[in-house]
Amino acid sequence: MARKKQTRRRRTPAFSVLNALESLTYAEILTRGTTGSGVWGFFTGKGDISEIQSSASGSRQLAGTQPWLAELTDSEGMDIYNGTGQISLGDLMSDPSVAIAVMTQNFAGNIIPMAGAMFGTHLTFTVGKRILRKPINKINRTLVYPLLGKSVRV
Repeated sequence: MARKKQTRRRRTPAFSVLNALESLTYAEILTRGTTGSGVWGFFTGKGDISEIQSSASGSRQLAGTQPWLAELTDSEGMDIYNGTGQISLGDLMSDPSVAIAVMTQNFAGNIIPMAGAMFGTHLTFTVGKRILRKPINKINRTLVYPLLGKSVRV
């Protein structure tokens, strides 16, 4: 009779500090490209979108040469909203239609630079991890595992 294969014990995945830093870098690139501020500024920024002038024509478009300087304007080119340079969570909660319109405009204007930055980030972390594999393993073996256990690694 054939021997029964033993089931392998699955190890719980360890929290990787380098993977967390890489994810934070991606989040920073996305928030800077869409909201005009970083991750911290998005969550802690004040909601400062205010209406300057009501639009009589009702047609609105986004204008501005830089995405972080974009202002919501009416068809005559008059600014009707102020504070759209940096979108925060407070802005998103207080006036979602304006905040989403600004974020959409910023995303469309910054998609190529964001894609390049993300590709560079991926390449840098991949090559860096490969080059520094031995020193990272040594740090994990001698410092991290004895202090924090196998659930955390660099």
